[in-house]
Amino acid sequence: MERFSFNQATAKHWPLTEVVAGCAAAGVPGIGLWREPVQEYGLDRAARLVRDAGLEVTSLCRGGFFTAPGWQDENRRAIEEAAILGTRELVLVSGGLPAGSRDVDGARRMVADAIAELAPEAAAAGVRLAIEPLHPMFCADRCVIATLGQALDIAERFDPDVVGVVVDTYHIWWDDSVYQQIARAGQRIAAFQVADWITPLPEGVLLGRGLPGEGSVELRRLREAVDAAGYTGPIEVEVFHADLWSRPGPDILAAATTAYLAHVP
Repeated sequence: MERFSFNQATAKHWPLTEVVAGCAAAGVPGIGLWREPVQEYGLDRAARLVRDAGLEVTSLCRGGFFTAPGWQDENRRAIEEAAILGTRELVLVSGGLPAGSRDVDGARRMVADAIAELAPEAAAAGVRLAIEPLHPMFCADRCVIATLGQALDIAERFDPDVVGVVVDTYHIWWDDSVYQQIARAGQRIAAFQVADWITPLPEGVLLGRGLPGEGSVELRRLREAVDAAGYTGPIEVEVFHADLWSRPGPDILAAATTAYLAHVP
């Protein structure tokens, strides 16, 4: 349990105060936070809430969407929020194609340029920009960075303490080069998130994640690869599924903990 972290999106409808209290009571040492519920509760209040509960904020999601208008100010706010919450890792979902564009290569160059612009500000705040590749089915509208290799091609231009990558099992399990890329990532692994791939995918596909052990992913093998690359940090369970979200928060946390212990360590 010492590496287990509960990403609050796994229990999307559980209020922040309750999920923090629930994690603390269950002996969960870490929590992954999302900006929207933190902002709704109040940034400074949220930072005190988590700190007083003795929890580590293992990541903040999300910055990025660099192909959208106004990305600069939004990402500067995200860096500041991560620093106030006391987390080093700001997860970046890079954004899809610009409106009306089919130029995926150009969109990826925009992502690299944006990270170069933000990197000095992140370094000054003590925050690492953690590039998360998403499954290729999200390329058009959500994330043009579709493989761990693509994320590393950008991250390797920067100090590993400033720009890293997220290894999310749901998004990268299918890639036949993933184990080589995890080894390549080494100290650039900023976060390790676990969810299973279940079929059939629901309409809209975003909510197609399962708890560890429910689907197709070799979770333990991926965890062993991340460990072998030198990552010793938290392991976040991050699952988006409507049926799971419909359950009471304490039940979701208990199910996530049980599934994690059975299929990841």
